[in-house]
Amino acid sequence: MGEISEQAAVRRLQERFGFGGKAAAPAADFEQTKTRLFSAAADPGVSPPPALTTPAMAEKGDKEARKAANKARARQELQLSAWWLDRMVAGERATERLTWFWHGHFATSNQKVRSAPLMLAQNQVFRRTAQGSFTDLARAMIVDAALIRWLDGNDNRKGSPNENLAREFLELFTLGIGHYAEVDVFEGARALTGWTVRRTSTRPVFLPKRHDSEPKTVFGRTGDFDAQGFADLALAKPESAAFVVGRLWFRLVSPTPPSAATLARLVAAYGSGRDIQAVLKAIAAEPAFRDSASAMVKQPVEWAVGLMRALGVRPSTFDDKTKLKLLAGLRGMGQVPFRPPSVGGWPSGASWLTTSAGVARLQLAQELAKLVELGQLQKSSARVDGVRALLGVEAWTGRTRDALAGLTDPAQLVAVAACAPEYVVSG
Repeated sequence: MGEISEQAAVRRLQERFGFGGKAAAPAADFEQTKTRLFSAAADPGVSPPPALTTPAMAEKGDKEARKAANKARARQELQLSAWWLDRMVAGERATERLTWFWHGHFATSNQKVRSAPLMLAQNQVFRRTAQGSFTDLARAMIVDAALIRWLDGNDNRKGSPNENLAREFLELFTLGIGHYAEVDVFEGARALTGWTVRRTSTRPVFLPKRHDSEPKTVFGRTGDFDAQGFADLALAKPESAAFVVGRLWFRLVSPTPPSAATLARLVAAYGSGRDIQAVLKAIAAEPAFRDSASAMVKQPVEWAVGLMRALGVRPSTFDDKTKLKLLAGLRGMGQVPFRPPSVGGWPSGASWLTTSAGVARLQLAQELAKLVELGQLQKSSARVDGVRALLGVEAWTGRTRDALAGLTDPAQLVAVAACAPEYVVSG
């Protein structure tokens, strides 16, 4: 295809490692934008996490208490989701975008976990390790309470190993299909025995009596491996680095895999320390990052957060009814935080461009546009260019420009423009 413009490269950097530009943000070049995104300084404007407690357990047969507990869990999940979406909108660093990436990588759903406090605890681990060492992240996830509950770790005990967590850790989180054997899954499950999650705690506990302390053989090595030892064995496999780097590339750059030479450079940047930030900076420096062919359809959450950033609205200012509309819109498009459809995470690319998702996208864009004073678009004779600048789109195609030219209501103009291919696709 060809190299995109410098302005488009800056916008791509903001969209792939953040959630897009903000309204009235000062112009910056590529290197300035990269420095801001990967700054170690505190992220200004983000809110601290909500205080969540585990709802009281209902006595068996007490339908009213069970109903009250379910309502409390639903309220907490709404509170948690709105808080995280607000942080995505407010954030100036790459941290929230990477927290979102790791949520999709170690995909865990509250539909089964049924505990907002556990999901928040996991979310905070993603945030804390988002740009650090993948070693630290993988070691934390192998004993993460929400992931243990999600992948049936509570059923994994000496003499009766449950293989779910061990299998997904190898297949989806660290190595990929074809780089492990069934014996490695079975022996890995034995290494993970002993860890369990109590209903009233956000921290897992290790019960020695449930742990299989006999020797295990994983990847041809024999020893009394525990959870951390199993994680380290998986990460030490040479295929792991290429797998993790490949997943970052697939979600942040392009569905087309990097060339062998590019992959080798990125794996070298990842290094023995498994440095996430180093490989992200290396990705941004690759020529393929600026290739016009590396366009990607925005995931619904990326699209919605980017639109809120462009419009200058934050979920923390929404009433509960508007927050519910926001989540209903995301649900209509097929993506809600803390609710991935499976341990494999969400789909990508054109799978988001369904008719039903398009209807939900337009409805949500209309709701968000209503929250903003858009008088400047109504008064402007160049309102089509005005909405282009507001949304940070480089240029409209003739077809899109013609469609927008007939719209005089500012809110409807913004809503339709936000659903145009030029905005829905991160170019």
